[in-house]
Amino acid sequence: MGFILKLQPRRSKQEIDYPQRALDLRSSGDRIYSPGGVTGFLRGWLWDSETQWPYTEPPWSTLTALDLNRGTKAWQVPLGIVDALAAKGIKDTGAPSIGGGIVTAGGLVFIGASNDRRFRAFDSATGKELWVGKIDGSAHAVPMTYLGRKTGKQFVVIAAGGGNKYSRHFSDALVAFALP
Repeated sequence: MGFILKLQPRRSKQEIDYPQRALDLRSSGDRIYSPGGVTGFLRGWLWDSETQWPYTEPPWSTLTALDLNRGTKAWQVPLGIVDALAAKGIKDTGAPSIGGGIVTAGGLVFIGASNDRRFRAFDSATGKELWVGKIDGSAHAVPMTYLGRKTGKQFVVIAAGGGNKYSRHFSDALVAFALP
């Protein structure tokens, strides 16, 4: 992911100026940087604070499968969608993601991760998206699966909390899906 970096001469934190439309990383603390003996504050911005879109070209997230026998990439697909861009016909952007996926014995990859409030199932052999469901908040977590004791059915569960600096939508949902 690209950064906009700005080296500020060392002075009080209150005097450091920030672009209005850039995400201010003050919460992560100042990093002291000394190139050639000049000490200052190195400040970085990852994405536009108004749109929450990264400052790099899409796709902003991908789901990638590796062929470990050959040491090659088997497939790669954009992960996630930015609804405002999709409405304008701009697709395959992916959406910034934090989290991971799981693979079932039946060859399904389940993943939330993207900050678009969706949970997805992919074919592990081809990368084709087989199913997508809208959930209460972005699932910045790794799903889990279990078998119901009474029914013997397989379930996939994801924590969908969303929020923080990656999304303006907060939730406290734990969502379970029964597999057919």
